[in-house]
Parts: sequence; C-alpha cells; structure tokens
Amino acid sequence: MTYKCPYASGAIDVSDENIHWQQDISYGQYLGLESLLEQQNPLSDAHDEMLFIVIHQASELWMKLCLHEAHGAAQLIAQDTLRPAFKMLTRVARIQQQMVNAWEVLVTMTPADYASFRDSLGQSSGFQSFQYRELEFLLGNKNVALIEAHKNHPKNYQHLSAILNSPSLYDVCLQLLKKRGFDIPVGQIERDWTQPYTPNKQVEAAWQKVYEDTETYWDLYELAEKLVDLEYHFQQWRFNHVKTVERIIGHKHGTGGTSGVGYLKKALSLEFFPELWSVRTSL
Repeated sequence: MTYKCPYASGAIDVSDENIHWQQDISYGQYLGLESLLEQQNPLSDAHDEMLFIVIHQASELWMKLCLHEAHGAAQLIAQDTLRPAFKMLTRVARIQQQMVNAWEVLVTMTPADYASFRDSLGQSSGFQSFQYRELEFLLGNKNVALIEAHKNHPKNYQHLSAILNSPSLYDVCLQLLKKRGFDIPVGQIERDWTQPYTPNKQVEAAWQKVYEDTETYWDLYELAEKLVDLEYHFQQWRFNHVKTVERIIGHKHGTGGTSGVGYLKKALSLEFFPELWSVRTSL
C-alpha cells in the first residue's frame, strides 16, 4: 500500500517494514540547497566573517521577495485590482520587519570582531547592492547618479535603467487616483520618471478627501495605509542600519568609499510617499 503525503512531493511505501520515500524531487533539490549552501565562503580565518556573509545573503534573498511582491502589487494597482495588491504590500512590510530583525543578530559582532576580517571585503559595499537600488527606485527614490555604481555590470545596469525610467509604485497610485476622478495635476503623473517625485498640494488635497470620507473611498484609504506601513518599516530598517554601522565602526568611512554613517543618516530624511505623511497634519 502506498500513502501519498499531502505535504511532500513523493510517496511513502508502507508495505515494507522499512518505510522509504519514492521521491519525484527531494527537499534539497527543490530548494537548490546544495548550490545555495556552497555560497558562504569567508576570505579570512575570522570566526565572525561567516555571520557577516550569511546576514547579507539572507537580506538579499528577502529583497528578492520584496521586489517580487512590490512589482506584482504595482501591476495590480495599475489595473485597479486592489484587494490582492493589499496582500502583496502587507507581505513586503512583514518581510521588511524580518530584515529589521536581522540587524539584531549582526550587532552581536563587536568592533574588534569586524576589524578581524574587514580588510577581506576590499572595495565591496552594500552600496553596490543592485537589488536594494531597484527597490528604492521602485518605491520612488529616483536618483540617476546612483546607477553609475552598476555600470560595470551590463545586465544589472540595463535592468536598473529600465526601473529608473518607469513609474514608481507611488506614481502608479497617483495615476489610479486620477482615473478615479481626483484632481491630480497632469505634471505629477506624466513626467520624467528618472527624476525624484516632488510633493504637490493638490495631491495632498486628494488624499485628504480620501481620509475624510473613508466610507466612500475605503479601498483607496486602505491603499494609502498599506503604503504608509511599507514606508514605516523601510525607515525602521534604515534607522537600524545606521545604528548598527555606528555601533560597529563608529564614523569611519565605509568600504567602497562611502562616508559610512554620514551617508546612511542622509537617507533617513528621504520619503517615498510624502503627501501621505503631510496629510496627517491637515486632518
């Protein structure tokens, strides 16, 4: 007799005293674990370098999922299909919480621990993460200069150029408000997408109308709050990044030539969805 397990690809042969799997594909094969677990290769003998590598690789995997969900949400919002988009945006915010928690593991590394392998990093820097750059571009932090760090990697550069030249998640939301009949200036939704978004009083007034009549505009109100939740968690991640770097290296220059903590602190002032924050003062 054969029992089909509902949670695995394969079956258990229970006719034999020694139960064994008849597998179509194994857990490790499905997840590509053999190749995945071969990618942690410290360049020094320092014990803590493995921690540093795993934390950053895990963050890149979480970012990959963030991008998958955020791109999917943007496509649905453009189609005015909001309910499934809400789940995707919620998922992005929860992923970001996992990334915030990762800093709590990294701060178990002391300045002396980091110094023991820092020279092995050479000029590599988190500033060079093309996935992080794509996520920022998608959420709205457009900056043409930042793409130059990826020019030596044609595939990544081409992909980032396409994202840079496309509407951000917030741009797509404002286009939806316009379709729904709100007074959104044409200059806010038909513009040079490579340029950072500039806050606009008419856009704030549109969001204020949504917040003051949530019964009529419940789905748009929920969309606004999903965006705020997303940015709130992103800013938490940025803040924890700053404090982790400050705790480990102080105000030294970062690897790759960045100014370290100074550069990271500037990022804390950036907002993806400005009118969704300013409207709160007007309500």
